[in-house]
Amino acid sequence: MLQVFDIILLLLLVVTAIAIARTTDLFAAVMLSGIYGLVSASFFVALDAVDVAFTEAAVGAGIFPLLMLVVLGVTGRYEKTALKPQKAALMKKVAVVITMVITGGLLILGTMDMPAFGDPEAPAQQHVNIRYIEQSPEEIGIPNMVTSVLASYRGYDTLGEVLVIFTAAMGVLALFSSQLFVTRKLSVKIKKDDMHDHNVLRIVSKILIPLILLFAFYVQFHGEYGPGGGFQAGVIFAAGIILYTMLYGLDKARQVIKPGVLRVLCALGVFIYGCTGVVSMLSGGNFLDYSVLASDPIIGQHLGILVIELGVGITIAAGMILIFFAFSHQAESQLGEE
Repeated sequence: MLQVFDIILLLLLVVTAIAIARTTDLFAAVMLSGIYGLVSASFFVALDAVDVAFTEAAVGAGIFPLLMLVVLGVTGRYEKTALKPQKAALMKKVAVVITMVITGGLLILGTMDMPAFGDPEAPAQQHVNIRYIEQSPEEIGIPNMVTSVLASYRGYDTLGEVLVIFTAAMGVLALFSSQLFVTRKLSVKIKKDDMHDHNVLRIVSKILIPLILLFAFYVQFHGEYGPGGGFQAGVIFAAGIILYTMLYGLDKARQVIKPGVLRVLCALGVFIYGCTGVVSMLSGGNFLDYSVLASDPIIGQHLGILVIELGVGITIAAGMILIFFAFSHQAESQLGEE
């Protein structure tokens, strides 16, 4: 029965991916992408990878469609195809197909030396997994083993992922005007075209947004005991602020959380993470070795994980909100010029 369920989910993923590739309606593509993320999360749940499913649901089915929707405000809903000679268009399609075939072949070739999926003799099953399963309760001492791996054993990798989000946010800000950080008055046309006066949505949002933010804090500080952590909490918190922005307007959202503060918070999260590693070194341990942060190594691990997860949550939330603010500001500026 479980295999039938897995096959159905895989077929849904394939069908959704084909539909995304074939549609020329970018709004439909965004909606289908959200469905793809939700089906992927369901598939991860079926594989007992609840933490991964949580992340996929929050990012793939949650904040990603919201970010893409505001991007459509800049690009437009439909693809703009240039009028090219038929021969040139055909040559372009052939080049794309050849590139895809070569890339796909290289990816398949790269998997030839990998162990078979689920092979009990694979190195990961013989060494890595056993090490984490047997030693994690004694060395880290928290119930959620996934958090132990992400925040402690592979803390370097997680720091790199946080830096990627920080770099993406700064890159988006570098591409757009600095007017995002200047208070401005929207034109009458923008106010008229917006749906910020939809009473039903505003009333429902006043009920939902506080619950969303509260749930984000729960996920942030409950990551040691169940699915969750800084990444998921940051995305959920950002989704709540983005929902507020979509319903009440960018200017009101900027009064609640100023872009300048968000920019500082985005860097502050990375700073907190890095400083935790530096403090570990100054205390006589290795970089991001939390065991030396307290007299009891287990307490030190708990303290270090709590601090770096807080840094992760701050950077993810601030970075996602900044990216949305930047695209939203650009979309409203283009609308004001029309």
